[in-house]
Amino acid sequence: MSDFWSWWIIVVVVINVGGFYLLLQWTRKVKVKSSSKGTTGHVYDGIEEYNNPLPRWWLNMFYITFVFAIGYFILYPGLGKFEGVLKWTQENQLEGEVEQASKIYQPLFDKYLNVPIAELAKNKQATEMGKRIFVNTCFGCHGSDARGNPGYPDLTDNDWLWGGKAENIELSIIKGRTGQMPAFGESLKAHEIDELVNYVGKLSGNDVDATKAAAGKLLFDVNCFVCHGQDGKGNIDVGAPNLTDSVWLHSASRSGIAETIRNGRMNQMPPHAEILGKARVHLVAAYVYSLSNQ
Repeated sequence: MSDFWSWWIIVVVVINVGGFYLLLQWTRKVKVKSSSKGTTGHVYDGIEEYNNPLPRWWLNMFYITFVFAIGYFILYPGLGKFEGVLKWTQENQLEGEVEQASKIYQPLFDKYLNVPIAELAKNKQATEMGKRIFVNTCFGCHGSDARGNPGYPDLTDNDWLWGGKAENIELSIIKGRTGQMPAFGESLKAHEIDELVNYVGKLSGNDVDATKAAAGKLLFDVNCFVCHGQDGKGNIDVGAPNLTDSVWLHSASRSGIAETIRNGRMNQMPPHAEILGKARVHLVAAYVYSLSNQ
């Protein structure tokens, strides 16, 4: 923050606090010529307005707020660059609360750290802990029930882009994943994309144009087999999906498949090693593993 804006904020705060105090003093009692009955002389519908001071308790409450405001601006940041006597920041408070919570909860997580995931997936208490961590951390993409959303995989079935073994799941959570399919819109003509759509549809058992599917197979063998395999069953080493089943990360419609081929896809799961820590990653991996290994 520049010195100009720092002083701007300071001046605005001081004027507001001081101005409200002066306004309160000025309005404590109206300066008018009172009648012998103590009224201001204002009459409406037969009702006379008395010139009485504000209730003392009500006035004292205002004074307390002024004292509080001054104390607050001395102790905490609020006057431009002035950090306050306590040097408080929201980052420091967060770090302190996280550290305090870790002292309480970390031992509960650590006691499961050396238990194999496949074994831990059968422990109800551990999977419930993993589920709560999952719901707080992963629901935005995978949903609170872990059944995914368009573009985000369902974690409750046995279809895995990067492998469904315990070590694969834990590695995905720790390091994250980046899946990318290149766009073929510029290298393939419109009718070739249509032929590929028919062949991919045939792989998953859909009704297609047999002639176009046959031509699409030739294109697939040239352009797609490196990632998806000659048989179209995918490759977990590169996160290429199996095209022979009915599970689709993106749209399974003809137009959706065509869009994928034409424009490509880019999916990324961020790494969670620093966000969750090793022990909580282990619990989440056990929960996710349990969903497809009941």
